[in-house]
Amino acid sequence: MQLAAATAGTSMFCENAITALAAAPSQPQLGLLSCDRLKKLIDERESLLDQIKKLKGQLEEKQRNSKMENTQSEDEVLENGTDMHMIDLQRDANRQISDLKFKLAKSEQEITALEQNVIRLEGQVARYKTAAENAERVEDELKAEKRKLQRELRSALDKTEELEVSNGHLVKRLEKMKANRSALLSQQ
Repeated sequence: MQLAAATAGTSMFCENAITALAAAPSQPQLGLLSCDRLKKLIDERESLLDQIKKLKGQLEEKQRNSKMENTQSEDEVLENGTDMHMIDLQRDANRQISDLKFKLAKSEQEITALEQNVIRLEGQVARYKTAAENAERVEDELKAEKRKLQRELRSALDKTEELEVSNGHLVKRLEKMKANRSALLSQQ
C-alpha cells in the first residue's frame, strides 16, 4: 500500500515536472530528457517491484508445495531435514530478490536526483522569466525615452530653422538700414 502511494506521489510529481518543463522554452531539451529519464526510472522501478512480488509469490508457493510434498511423501531423501533442491531454489530466489532490491534502491536514488534537478531547473526557469520580464520593461522604458528625445530633437531643429530664417531677415534689414544710413550721410 505504501508503494502504491509512493508511486502515485512520484507520478504526480513527474506530471507536475513535465508541465513545468513544457512551459519553460529556455531549456526544452534538457527538461524533456530529464522527464523522459524520470519516467523511464519510474517504469523500471514499478517493473522491479512487480518482479519482487512475483518472485515472493513463487517462493511462497514453492515453500507451500514443498511442505505439502514433505507431509505427503516422506520417502524422498532429505539431507539435514531439508530438500537440497528447495534450498537451491530458495537461495536463488533470495539472490534475485536482493538484486532487485538493490536495483530498486538505485532507481530511487536516481529518481531523487532527477527530482532535485527538476526543482533546480524550475528555479532557473522562474529566474529567467523574471529577468525577461524586467528586460522587456526596461526596453519599453527606453523606447519611450527615445521617442521623447526624438520629439525634442525635431522641435529643436524646427526652432533652429526658424531662428536661421529670422536671422536672415534681420541681416537683410540691417544691410538696408546701413545702406539707407550711408545714403543719408552721403546726401548731407
